[in-house]
Amino acid sequence: MPKIQISPVAFNENIKLKSVIERFLKSGMRARADLVIIDDGSTDDTTAVIASYREFGVRTVKHPQRRGVGAAIRTAIRHAQQNNCEVLVIMAGNDKDSPDEITLLVEPILNDGFDLVQGSRYLGHDRTGGDMPFYRRLATRLHPWLMTAITGKLITDSTNGFRAMRLALFQDARINLDQEWLNAYELEPYILFKAFTLGYKVREVPVTKIYPPRKLGYTKMKPIVGWWSILKPLFYLGLGIRK
Repeated sequence: MPKIQISPVAFNENIKLKSVIERFLKSGMRARADLVIIDDGSTDDTTAVIASYREFGVRTVKHPQRRGVGAAIRTAIRHAQQNNCEVLVIMAGNDKDSPDEITLLVEPILNDGFDLVQGSRYLGHDRTGGDMPFYRRLATRLHPWLMTAITGKLITDSTNGFRAMRLALFQDARINLDQEWLNAYELEPYILFKAFTLGYKVREVPVTKIYPPRKLGYTKMKPIVGWWSILKPLFYLGLGIRK
């Protein structure tokens, strides 16, 4: 059976991460994959929450200080490579994604030869729920429109962090993850852009995205700085400023 690593990325998510772990342990993927949480330097009780599930096989890699979601995903990729995994699934550590939908991302890689499977809340019809801000809805529609225009590849939800990747993708020297400018939100659209433009097989599959009540905090992203961070790769790569 191919080795699969599931990696939620978390920074100060002690309440919502507990739900992520428990939902995963009840899902059908528990017997098929390793849960390795990337703790991006949390300063609350997140680290202790993860440790309390060690007896259930939940593992973690913790950054000594916060480095950014891109750096956390890079850590997940390197850990999966070191443990000879074939597939890596990235998901939210704030309980927006459903562990029961992981199979939708993994099966096209294992059975149909795809290299990257992107979850989409907008494919077919809108599958968002909960307390999603209006400005966020507009932004998540704009980004895929720009990605499609620049790459020539149709995509409906390029900012959704729920995705699966074949680890062999990162053996391609043209995909350089070890660039400092990819430490924040840039790494995710960078990988998708590279997969498209280098001719890898990419598929979207429909998934849900449920936003928690606003009082619990629905995002760590700052509106202006954060959105420039995810737009930056489109302009840098599209104009040939970065590789």
